[in-house]
Amino acid sequence: MSTNNFITKEKLDDIIFKLINYIKKEDYKGYDPYDVLNSPLFKLPILSSNKLIRFTAQQVFRRIPINLRPLIGIKKEFNPVTGGLCIQAYTYLSKCYPEKKDFFQNEIIYLLEKLEESKSKGYSGYCWGYNFDWEARYTKIPKYCPTVVATGIITNGLYEYWSYTKDERVKKILISSANFVLDDLNRSYEGETFCFSYSPNDRQKVYNATMKGARLLSQVYELTKDIKYILEAKKTVDFVVRNQNEDGSWYYSKGDARKWVDNFHTAYVLDSLKSFIELSGYNEYEEYLKRGLKYYLENLFDENGYPKYYSDRFYPIDATNTAQSIITLINFNELTKSSQVLFFALDNLYNEYGYFYYRRKFLMHKTPYIRWSLSWILLSLSGFRSKSYD
Repeated sequence: MSTNNFITKEKLDDIIFKLINYIKKEDYKGYDPYDVLNSPLFKLPILSSNKLIRFTAQQVFRRIPINLRPLIGIKKEFNPVTGGLCIQAYTYLSKCYPEKKDFFQNEIIYLLEKLEESKSKGYSGYCWGYNFDWEARYTKIPKYCPTVVATGIITNGLYEYWSYTKDERVKKILISSANFVLDDLNRSYEGETFCFSYSPNDRQKVYNATMKGARLLSQVYELTKDIKYILEAKKTVDFVVRNQNEDGSWYYSKGDARKWVDNFHTAYVLDSLKSFIELSGYNEYEEYLKRGLKYYLENLFDENGYPKYYSDRFYPIDATNTAQSIITLINFNELTKSSQVLFFALDNLYNEYGYFYYRRKFLMHKTPYIRWSLSWILLSLSGFRSKSYD
């Protein structure tokens, strides 16, 4: 059964394997929109410590539509999130292409080893951060300092792999990662509810971040049936649903100026909330999910069904934003809509050499970022392939 009127299975297969070949050729390493602080220049006096200069450099370099990174000594590196996303994609593709199962299994084993090498040290369990210093608006997150976002994306891929294989090694990693969430993240309380911090270094209240923590705890509850995991997940889900806006949306964060509503962070909340409900059996949260999904479908896509970046404006056309739209639409069985977004991605971001560009606004930003663009796109194509064709 195919729900896709725009692309044949054979054409999609060709695109998927060209993209895999490109990623493998790069050995899963690449530049990142936010990696400018990896330049040796930012080890120099003043540049190593001045927040304004460092923050401004990050914002400028992620917007410049030409890649200047080689000129200032930035090297391609492995980002752990790439490993988690590709493991999830290869798990889906193992089901689609049983004749290639050994190939995908070998790649997964390789990526598990890379995740072992790149895990953050000195915490209560397995956890991961980004491979660059991140000078954020409200905090500073050093290279490889773990975040619940990076850890939650990676463990979601591992959970999908465990669901398919029941690999005991991966089960132990997931349980260990739940210890990081429970023991190392800060909590901001509202009554008995709380929001997990973004990292152990801050107290930001970011809705999609704490929901990734809730999803991981729900998944580990499924693995262990230990009630403590789902009870802690419920407390932070309660925080999020009580802060849902009347129209069904969520702002990016609470307690600071980031009062925007965007597509892919909203999608993260919806996907995580859906997982929590399914794994916990707490069906009373369906009303919040339905309201959020209704808002998402009605306000974060334009009249053509193409993904907007923000609720109040369309641009930029962005690889992660587009990929996550496909993933979430599939997750909620909106297969026709997901095929429209897939066609949109191919029409706007695809390169004939087999990779996808970063984003398009006034100009096309053509750098093929492995973590931000290619891994997310691969996951979306893999999910689409597994759901849309026999």
